[in-house]
Parts: sequence; structure tokens; C-alpha cells
Amino acid sequence: MLTLTINGAEHRLDVDPDMPLLWAIRDHAGLTGTKYGCGMSQCGACTVHLDGKAVRSCVTPVSAAAGKSVTTIEGLDSAAGRALQAAWEKLDVVQCGYCQSGQIMSAVDLLTRNPDPTDSDITTALSGNICRCGTYVRIRAAIKAASRALG
Repeated sequence: MLTLTINGAEHRLDVDPDMPLLWAIRDHAGLTGTKYGCGMSQCGACTVHLDGKAVRSCVTPVSAAAGKSVTTIEGLDSAAGRALQAAWEKLDVVQCGYCQSGQIMSAVDLLTRNPDPTDSDITTALSGNICRCGTYVRIRAAIKAASRALG
């Protein structure tokens, strides 16, 4: 039995400690905003925050999250998170939407570390997040708008 703190709530889960955190979040905690994309840490759809740092939950064992704080898109309530979500909506970033929770979680991590990122900083920070619809220009514009809103 493992206890995870997800979005501020404790979840006691009877799961294999080697299970990917993604499946504990989706199948056992019932939070489906975090998406399965590739299962190999290549696409970023499964990005969550572990103690405030962006991680790929598809390759992170649930045991690595025990005793730490897990934040999913459903629990994102930081200033950067709110600014990014507002910019995403205002600039109509989403097309199909599948990758967007992972994109936002990576962008929050970026703005937390670097409140005024350059285009190059954004490209580097989100290089592990794939958008099959190609909304990269709108994603970059939303990150810049959120940065200005936070400034």
C-alpha cells in the first residue's frame, strides 16, 4: 500500500511500486487529465509535477512519488498555471487538445524557473512535448502572454 499526495489530497493505493505513476493517477485516483501518449517519455502528454518539477509520469514509478507532492492539470492552481490557462484560452491554442495538459504542465515548470523566457528557452523547455496538430506558434505566443501577465 502506497500513499500519494495528488493535488493536495492523500490517496492510499494498493498498487505495485513499479507501476508507472501515470496509471496510478488515471486508473486508481481517477484523474484523467494526464494523458497516455507513447509510454516512453517521448511525447510529453503525461507530464505532471513532482514536488514542483515537470516529470513524465509514464516512466516514473509510483514508488518515486511516495512522500512527494504530485500535481496534475486538475490541481494546477499556481499563478503561472492560471496565467497560462487564461492565455491558452484567449489565444485559442487548443486544436485537438490531447497534448495540451502536458504542454501546460511543462510551460508552468518553465515560467517558474524562468519568468521571461526567450523563444529559444521555450523551444528547449518544451522540446519533449509533441503536438501532432502543430500548434507550436500559438503555444509559444501563449507562454509569452502568460509571462507578460505575471510580470
